[in-house]
Parts: sequence; structure tokens; C-alpha cells
Amino acid sequence: MHVADDSEWVAASLVRRLDELTFRDATTDQVTALIIDSVVGWGRAAGWRVYRRASSVLPLPPPLSGQYSVLDVACARPTGPPVVIEVDHTDRRRTVEKLLAEAAAGRISIWVRWGPGRFVAPPPPVHLITCVVTGRSGPAGQGRLYSRVPANDRPPPAHSATPIGSADAVALPISPGDGRPR
Repeated sequence: MHVADDSEWVAASLVRRLDELTFRDATTDQVTALIIDSVVGWGRAAGWRVYRRASSVLPLPPPLSGQYSVLDVACARPTGPPVVIEVDHTDRRRTVEKLLAEAAAGRISIWVRWGPGRFVAPPPPVHLITCVVTGRSGPAGQGRLYSRVPANDRPPPAHSATPIGSADAVALPISPGDGRPR
């Protein structure tokens, strides 16, 4: 089945929404939940019916063949094909298989990948949206913590290494006058 021509617009719209997402020192599970919440909010803001953990068209492998995979988010639109979104921190072959099966069933398939980078693009027609984050080691036992701050939220520049008080005083050229500010 042919996916509607608005798939590029749908993906670009979600990119704009996720570009607004910021957080500091979140765990892997927290980041995934924040992204899924943002995707759900995006779909609802568009006026679509939004489903978390919706059933996929792809059956689970044996011994669970009678059951189906689930999607992180699915959106039913009044016009146009449904939109399905998977959110992952890692590169999972099973996710690509699931999204390709969804696209073959006529859905717009979007894969939101988050992490520090090096994202491998899935085969078309799956749309890849990346959410680049920074990571650092958290306190013992907490694992890695991730942050995503706005582009304009940069650390202050480094200051001079010259210690305060070691500079020589410089006389400023002040014109003689009556002492009133000009």
C-alpha cells in the first residue's frame, strides 16, 4: 500500500516538536519516557487519536507467535494513513523489521533514535528522527545520565588565568572639568 505524500511533513513536524525537548541528568528510562511523552503531546496537539503501546502488525517470534509486537506510539488521523513511532536508545534490528512491516501495511513509520550520535539510517520508507544527547557517568550504581539543553544554553566562557590583584593600575585619561557627569 502506498503511504501518503505527507509523510515528509509529518516527520518534519515531529522533528520541530522534539527540538523543543530539553532535560538534564536523566536516566535511560527517563529519557525514553520523556521522548514518548513529547511524541504523545505532538500527536494530541495535531488533533489525532493517540495510543501508547499499540499493537503492531508484526507477530512476535516463536514461541510467542500468536502474539504481536507493540509500538511505542500510534496515531490515528482523520485523513491520511496512521502514524507509528518507535523510540529507541540502541540500534535494534527488530525495530527496523517492525517499522518496515508497518510501512508495508500503509502506515507512516517513524523511528526516533536518541543518544550521543552515530545513528544508522533505516531503509526507506522508515523515517529516522535523531535526538542527540550528551551523557556522563552518574553516581555509583545509577549508570549513565543524559542531558539535552537548548543550543543557546552554553556554559560561560573561561576567564583569564591572571589572578585578581596582580595587574598594575593604569591611569585613566580624565579631562579636568567641574566634576559633573557628562
